[in-house]
Amino acid sequence: MAQDSSFDIVSQVDRQEVDNAVNQAAKEVRQRFDFKGTDTTVAWSGEVVALESSTEDRLKAALEVFQSKLARRQVDLRSVKPSDPKASGKRWRVFCSLQQGISADDARKVAKLIRDQGPKSVKAQIQGDELRVGSKSRDDLQAVQKLVRQAEFDFALQFTNYR
Repeated sequence: MAQDSSFDIVSQVDRQEVDNAVNQAAKEVRQRFDFKGTDTTVAWSGEVVALESSTEDRLKAALEVFQSKLARRQVDLRSVKPSDPKASGKRWRVFCSLQQGISADDARKVAKLIRDQGPKSVKAQIQGDELRVGSKSRDDLQAVQKLVRQAEFDFALQFTNYR
């Protein structure tokens, strides 16, 4: 009897890479001439990254710097959700939250895609905040990975636990 193979589809962010990106962005903001005198900061605030500046355009520039540092460290930008810039007194703020795990609705979207367009021998199960995909054929699992990579979702996906 053939052994079933499987892998998990997850949405995770490497917090250490995000922390490195925060530190690099904060250093660049402190050193760049166009940020002098604007008191622009990039720092952790609990579980979110807080960006703060005295003007809205400098805040947007700091957000671009932070996003470029994330991209350079191979952190998917779809997993970091910035809020809208808000004025608080004389300061402008943006909070970037990290998306960990796949929501139930998003997992249903991926499972429906696999069920409708994937090979018939493949089974997808929602397990908490991840999706387990199993089949007897490893070739079918690789076809599912290719299918999911080609689909455009508004959230980041990774493939783990391939057995």
